[in-house]
Amino acid sequence: MRIVAILLAAGRGSRFGGDKLLAPLAGGTPLGVQAARSLKAVFGDTVAVVRPEDDALARLLRAAGVEVLACPDAHLGMGSSLAHGVRARSDADAWVVALADMPLVRSDTLVRIAAALRAGALIAAPCYRGERGHPVGFAASLGARLAALSGDVGAREVVQAERAGLVLVEVDDAGVLADIDTQAELASVARGELPRQRSRG
Repeated sequence: MRIVAILLAAGRGSRFGGDKLLAPLAGGTPLGVQAARSLKAVFGDTVAVVRPEDDALARLLRAAGVEVLACPDAHLGMGSSLAHGVRARSDADAWVVALADMPLVRSDTLVRIAAALRAGALIAAPCYRGERGHPVGFAASLGARLAALSGDVGAREVVQAERAGLVLVEVDDAGVLADIDTQAELASVARGELPRQRSRG
């Protein structure tokens, strides 16, 4: 089964103060690059969707070995970026959609999401202590609906409509709920702590 990872990296980082995905983690690796490297290590075929003007981020992501897709409709929201990535890899057997501001997801979690898709899951998502997190895997049969997304709802509507086919993968990985939206959250990660956890559907 050919699973393609799609990294959504087109957000503006307004709560962070801009250029969030270029901000370095404790080891110096930019936040967005760390998320890309994790996906690349597990899935190989990885594409990152960015805004057309994000040249610096695009260069770093290419250097990390992922293909960069500039989405002209990125300003419309996450749904448009996700659709752009799916259309670019429409021949995949499944997609794993990850958020670039969630660099703390462990590789074993990614492996387990892939395993659930290979076992026949329509949708596969990690679950930590009863809360569904990211990234989320989608089977090829949902491709047309994902490719038609727009605006800022992401794939939430697809997941809700197909919740009977959702496989929750229980993981001991708080990183599936931890996104970095603010300078304070980045600072907490630098101290070895997880930022305030929340799931974004």
